[in-house]
Amino acid sequence: MKTNLSSSISLNQVSTKYYRPESPIAQSELTRFEKIPTRIFETIDEGIGQIANEVVQLIQQRQRENRFVVLALGIGNSLRPLYAELVRRHEENGVSFHNVVVFNLYEFFPLSKDAPNGSFTQLNDLFLSRVNVTPQNIFTIDTSISQDSVQGYCRLYDQRIQSFGGLDVVLMGIGREGNVAMNEPGSPMESVTRMILINSTSKSESSHNVGSDNLPPCAITLGISNILSAKKIYLLAWGETKADIITKTVEEKFTRARPASYLQIHTDANVCIDLSAASHLTRIQRPWLVTTCEWNDKLIRSAIVWLCQRLNKPVLKLTNKDYNENGLSELLALYGSAYNVNIRVFNDLQHTITGWPGGKPNADDTYRPERATPFPKRVIVFSPHPDDDVISMGGTIRRLVQQGHEVHVAYETSGNIAVGDEEVVRFMHFMKGFNELFADGKLQAVSDKHAEFKSFLDVKKEGDIDTRDILSVKGLIRRGEARTACTFNQIPLERCHFLDLPFYETGRIDKNPIGEADVNIVLELLREIQPHQIYVAGDLADPHGTHRVCTDAVLAALDMEKEAGATWLDDCRIWMYRGAWAEWEIENIEMAVPLSPEELRAKRNAILKHQSQMESAPFLGNDERLFWQRSEDRNHATAAIYHNLGLACYEAMEAFVQYRP
Repeated sequence: MKTNLSSSISLNQVSTKYYRPESPIAQSELTRFEKIPTRIFETIDEGIGQIANEVVQLIQQRQRENRFVVLALGIGNSLRPLYAELVRRHEENGVSFHNVVVFNLYEFFPLSKDAPNGSFTQLNDLFLSRVNVTPQNIFTIDTSISQDSVQGYCRLYDQRIQSFGGLDVVLMGIGREGNVAMNEPGSPMESVTRMILINSTSKSESSHNVGSDNLPPCAITLGISNILSAKKIYLLAWGETKADIITKTVEEKFTRARPASYLQIHTDANVCIDLSAASHLTRIQRPWLVTTCEWNDKLIRSAIVWLCQRLNKPVLKLTNKDYNENGLSELLALYGSAYNVNIRVFNDLQHTITGWPGGKPNADDTYRPERATPFPKRVIVFSPHPDDDVISMGGTIRRLVQQGHEVHVAYETSGNIAVGDEEVVRFMHFMKGFNELFADGKLQAVSDKHAEFKSFLDVKKEGDIDTRDILSVKGLIRRGEARTACTFNQIPLERCHFLDLPFYETGRIDKNPIGEADVNIVLELLREIQPHQIYVAGDLADPHGTHRVCTDAVLAALDMEKEAGATWLDDCRIWMYRGAWAEWEIENIEMAVPLSPEELRAKRNAILKHQSQMESAPFLGNDERLFWQRSEDRNHATAAIYHNLGLACYEAMEAFVQYRP
C-alpha cells in the first residue's frame, strides 16, 4: 500500500539542467541571484542520503584522527528523516557516533526536566537514544533553572561549546518567518545564547513539531553569533510550504527581520532543499532570466503571465519589444512574433474557463476542461475537515448540483479538536433545557453528562486532552454543521458521508500516521459510488498536515483499485482544489469555474453554516481574516488575474488542477 503518493505530485516538469548544472560556468549563471550555496535534490530521500554521507564522512575522518566532532542539532520535520537515516546507518551498517559531541540548539523555557514536549526530549527520542553517542558528551539547556539564573547559565553554555573548540556542524531547519533555532525575527547577528520570547507563528510550528499545544512562552537558544561561528552549516527544508521563505532567504538581502538570511555571510553554509521547496527560486520558476530554456506549454504560459504582470499589460497587447527587453527573445525566435505567442497563451487560458465543471452535455468538449459524457456524473468531493468542501469549492459544488450531477461529500475527519469548549457548553445547556421541557427531566443521562462535562471543563488547563465523550460531542457539532451546509446546497443527507478516519482521533494537533484502516474506509466508499469525478485537497502545505494525510488516503485507495484492475477508473477524473491558505499558480490552473455575485454570496452563506469555526477556529495563524473572508479574497484575486490578462471579468473564480496518476 502506497501511503505517500502526494509527495510525487509534480505540477511542472523541471529540467535537470536547472538544478544539476553540467559545469561551473553553468552553475554560476543559474545561481546568479542566489546569495547562499543552494543544493536542490529531486527527492527528500536523495537529499537526506547526501547530507548523511557528508556527516558520516566527517565523523569517521575525526575518528581516524582520534578527535571529537561537535554537532549543534535542532528538531523539526525537516530534520526527522535525516535522524532516521543516521539511526539506520548505525543499526545496519555499524556507523559509530562515539566521538560525537552534541549541543542542543534550543529548549523551551520554563520547562521541567524530561518534559515530554521539550526539544531535547524529541531529539533524544529521534536520534540520541538510538545511537552510541557517549552520554557525557551530550549537552542540553537546563530550563528548570530560575529565571534569575538564566543569563549566567547561558554564558556557561557558551563557554562549554568553546571548551570543545567550537561547533563543527550545525544541522537546523527554517521557520515560516525565516527564524532558525528559535532565533525570532529581529534577532541581532551578534546574539549569543539567551532567553527569547516565542512569537505566535513559531509557537504554532513548534507545537506541531513536538506534538503538544501547551508550550511555554519562551525559549533559550544559541544565538546567531554561535551558529555563524560553526565551521559548516546545513539548513534543511522540504516541501512547497518552505518555497517562499527559502527564496527570500537565499535571493533577497540579509536582514535581522529574517534571521536565516544571515547565512549569506557564512563561508560554508549549505541550503539543502527538494524541488518543491525550490519551486520559487528564480532558476526554477523563472529560468529564462538566468539561462536558455527548454520550453513547454506550462513554462510558456508562466513566462507570459509573468511578463503581463511585470508590465501591467494584457496578453494580447504584448509586443516584440516587451519580449526582447525582458529576456524572452527565445520565444520570438521559436514562434516568429509576439502575436503568435500571445494568441496561443490567450487561447490556452481561455480554454480553462468553464461554467460547467461536470462537463456540458451535447457540446463539443475538444477545448473544455471536462468531458461532456457521461452525463449526469457521479461526483465525490473529499473534504479533510467538515468545512473544507464549502470553503474551497462551495460555488463549484452548487453548480454541479444545479446542473444535475449526483454529488456526494465525504468528510474525512471529525474535525473535533477545532471546536471550542464554549460550543460544548452551549449545546449541553440546550440538551439539558430540552430534557427539562419535553422529557420532564426523566432522562437522567443528560443531566449526568452535563454535570460531568462541566466538572471537567472547569478545571481543564491549556493543552489538556478532552475526554473521549467531549470529543464525540465536538464531532457531533461539526457533523450537524456539515449537514446544514449540505442541505443549503441541496445535497441529500444520504449523500453526506462521515468517514471519521482513525488517524485523526488523537485528541491533539499531532496525528497518527496514515494506516490501512484509513485507506480501507476510503476504498469502501469509492467502490460503492464508482464516481466519474473526484475532488481532493491539493493544498499539501496546510499548517497542520491533515489535508496531506487525507489526500494520501484517497490516492492510496485509488492506487489499490488501479492495481486490482477496477474498470470504473477508466472513466474517472481527479481534480485537486486548494483551501483557504493559497491558490494554484495561474500557470498550473486547468479548470477555472466563474462565480457570479449571487453565487459567491451563496458560497459565503454555506461557509457560515459552520458556526463553530467562525471566530474561535484554530490555525488561523497571523492572518486575522476568517475562513469565509480568506476564501472570498482568494476567489476575487483569481478572477482579477484572468481579467488583468485580458480575459472576461468575473466576480470570482474557483480553480482546479487535474491529478493524473
